[in-house]
Amino acid sequence: MSRLKTLFMAGVVGASLVVAAPTANAAAVSFTLPSPTGQFPVGTTSLHLVDSGRADPWKPDRRRELMVSLWYPARDTARFPLAHWTTPGVVPYLENLGLGIPKGTVDWTSPLTAAHVDAPADGRRPVVLYSPGYGGPRFTATAQAQDLASHGYVVVTIDPTFETAVEFPGGRVEQPEPQDGSPETTKKALDARVADARFVLDALCRRTPDADGRPLPRGLNLDLGRVGMFGHSFGGFTTGETMYRDRRIAAGMNLDGGMQTSTDPYIPGEVTKHGLNRPFLLMGNSTNNHSHTNPAFDRSWADFWAVQRGWKRDVQLPGSAHYSFTDVQVILPQLAAQLGIPVSTWAQVIGTGDPATALRTQNATIRAFFDRFILAAAPTFQANDGSPHPVP
Repeated sequence: MSRLKTLFMAGVVGASLVVAAPTANAAAVSFTLPSPTGQFPVGTTSLHLVDSGRADPWKPDRRRELMVSLWYPARDTARFPLAHWTTPGVVPYLENLGLGIPKGTVDWTSPLTAAHVDAPADGRRPVVLYSPGYGGPRFTATAQAQDLASHGYVVVTIDPTFETAVEFPGGRVEQPEPQDGSPETTKKALDARVADARFVLDALCRRTPDADGRPLPRGLNLDLGRVGMFGHSFGGFTTGETMYRDRRIAAGMNLDGGMQTSTDPYIPGEVTKHGLNRPFLLMGNSTNNHSHTNPAFDRSWADFWAVQRGWKRDVQLPGSAHYSFTDVQVILPQLAAQLGIPVSTWAQVIGTGDPATALRTQNATIRAFFDRFILAAAPTFQANDGSPHPVP
């Protein structure tokens, strides 16, 4: 199965970020990410974690090894450099995932985030985990992560090792293992991600230095009694399955992800069959009418909706497509303008809506959800009226 083909598979087994190769060409075009909207400056750090008690499912002779990034409210940021959007070692993995962008015309390595590397943190903060789409690296949610951090959260983005290319300290890059799209392989990836998320929570609870001896940034005080999770595509499915297996996660959000390991034959996830007694939000794209009321497109959302016992809501992002819920939403239009490529080329990828509006809307929705169910001292589990609601 080609990676481009998987891009259009209803968010069940989505492709990763679609970009071109890195380049040293001084004339190469670039892009920027929107500034965070919250009151706090943002810090970021990367952690190298090794689960000594678990064999890696893709390479059983090795212990499971992860790279994660933390995005958090910071202070005294002036002395700390801004983080780059991605690492050079990962970019070659992306060069064969192009959508008509001529290779060598885009500089993917120089764009900066709004987050300051290893800046001291500001106060005790709730934690939100993030899981990317199938085969996707953790940096594809940078705009969402840094915006949520600027409003007072610690956001933890997790790379799925051997499902995507991951660069570890020292420049070592682990490439993905073959992914055949079978139910068995997809279930293997799902189980690995769920175990990863639970291990990351355990590691944060211990507050021990990472595998290379690096401690958490100074002043970082994690409120692990208030934990949420969200994800895009397969990461949204991962969110639901992780909540089903780990009650530490109080609320979750699925951004346009099918909740099954196979569509033919149909193999729903455990969360799809049993639901949750905690809040869960489904946020779908409007190009394919991803909604629990449209089981012909994705039966799993309708099945989950029928058994979900906690607060639930199903919203659609107007003018959106599957990758409207990632940084691709704001990157591709910028490249189109500079390279003379019609934005309509990517309508099936990022939809037809205004990118800035789409990002503001989803960021506001994500923040409002976690403000209500993570920050609130006594969250209530209210019944929904059963209809899909457009995002205001």
